[in-house]
Amino acid sequence: AAPGSASSGRTSSDVPLSPVQGPRMLADEALEAVSVQSRWRSSRLSSLETRACQTRRVHTAEAEVQTLSTAETGSQTEAGNPAAEPEDPDPDPGGLKDFLGRVEDTLVRQLLRNSRSHAFDGFQVNWSDPSHLVSLRHCLQHPAGVQRSLQVTKVSWSCTGAVLACAYGRIDDGDWSTEAAHVCTWNLLSPKLQPGRAEAVIDVPAAVSALSCHPTHAALLAGAGGLYSGRVVVWDTGRTDEPVLAQTGISAEGHREPVCEQVVWVPQQKSAELGLLSACSQGKVLLWRRDAEQRALVLSAAFTLDPQQIPRSLKGQAQGCGSVGLTSLALSSWDWDTVLVGSEGGLLLRCSLPTGPPWAAPPRASPHRAALFSFSRSSGPIYSIHPSPFHWGLFVSGGTDGLAHLHSLQQSAPLLSLKVCDSYVFQVQWSPSRPLVFAAATAEGLVQVFDLGRRSPRPVATLEGGGAAGGGVAATCLAFNTQNAQLLAVGRANGSVDVWHLSTDLTEQRPREAERLQQIANRVAA
Repeated sequence: AAPGSASSGRTSSDVPLSPVQGPRMLADEALEAVSVQSRWRSSRLSSLETRACQTRRVHTAEAEVQTLSTAETGSQTEAGNPAAEPEDPDPDPGGLKDFLGRVEDTLVRQLLRNSRSHAFDGFQVNWSDPSHLVSLRHCLQHPAGVQRSLQVTKVSWSCTGAVLACAYGRIDDGDWSTEAAHVCTWNLLSPKLQPGRAEAVIDVPAAVSALSCHPTHAALLAGAGGLYSGRVVVWDTGRTDEPVLAQTGISAEGHREPVCEQVVWVPQQKSAELGLLSACSQGKVLLWRRDAEQRALVLSAAFTLDPQQIPRSLKGQAQGCGSVGLTSLALSSWDWDTVLVGSEGGLLLRCSLPTGPPWAAPPRASPHRAALFSFSRSSGPIYSIHPSPFHWGLFVSGGTDGLAHLHSLQQSAPLLSLKVCDSYVFQVQWSPSRPLVFAAATAEGLVQVFDLGRRSPRPVATLEGGGAAGGGVAATCLAFNTQNAQLLAVGRANGSVDVWHLSTDLTEQRPREAERLQQIANRVAA
């Protein structure tokens, strides 16, 4: 029977036996239930305890303090007692009064004599220590230009005098070339200056033959060059992505020959911006203005020099020249209408720009007689002309004859000719601080500095090439720093630029030096 059958209320005796079962062997019995409690649960409960803890009470307090009283004190010296000061016991020590009475007449006569003397006229006291040394300050290079054996064709200082710009190209290659070149700048006042690497590099598709920094805008550069196109370009070094600000196009009125060694910024009428004056070996002298909308240089005025346009009095010197191929250009800072040009045939001419309404339609080369005066002809091409910044009528020129000629605008023959070297003179330039000093860069690698105030015609200083390979390398160009006259930059044919620090003897103006320059200008023949 099942264990739970006792719950029915019946016993086994009430159930009849089946005949098949036989005798009864098992019987139902009800037993009390037995329960066994879990000792595991009780053991776990007896081992658990609850505890708690707490820190002691933190005591806090606030207090204030303040001064109870303030006090100010002062002190002052009492007035002195003049009566207490000791008096000089001897007001006339050593017979001073008698001595002054004896020498009074002699002293007065000498003072009157000195007042009429001119021995110290123009004397200026120099409280600074004079420097008699000429030292090489920097030797700048652009690695790409040096590796490709490019030559420095032009150097120019910014209007602030801190940045030096350098143009690369070739001066020894007379063939047509499409070789790319560079325009590089260095900031000499920057603490990060690296002489062996330019701070800014502008890649140019052709050789650059001329370079000129803007006279008032430090970031603007004007360059010209390229044996193929002869374009004139204006760069903005502040625009790193697209430095070309404006450039000339290729047209019949523009340059189609190499631009000569100088481009000049020119003030324009009725315009705050400056124009650009350029010349080329084709004989054209062109004046450009910048069109900001078209980002181009537009022709404003022009004239062409050829034998038919030269006055009759000058044709004798122009005979034998099929065309007046220009090699140098300069503009007088005293008269913006006076243009000086030098030619391949040795002609040195004074010209004038054509007059007319400003910013007229782009003119063709003007047929007017631009040449007004001719100077004595040189034996070879004239590579450089520079007007004096201290006298309106004087300028210096140099070329293949190895001489530096001092000219006056009032006569044909030079006032003075100085022997510079036995080779070419690539550039001459006046000092911006000394009226009688100018420098000349030579193909022999020397830079000769002359002082017209000296009796000797020899140079007062000679600057040789800097660097390991500087000696004997041609000095192709130079530029004085107008803001710091003690700095002189010299470009060389090996792709390097030397920055020299000149002595005070070469940079500080001496008494009556301007009068001496006027005396030289007065040598004009009657």
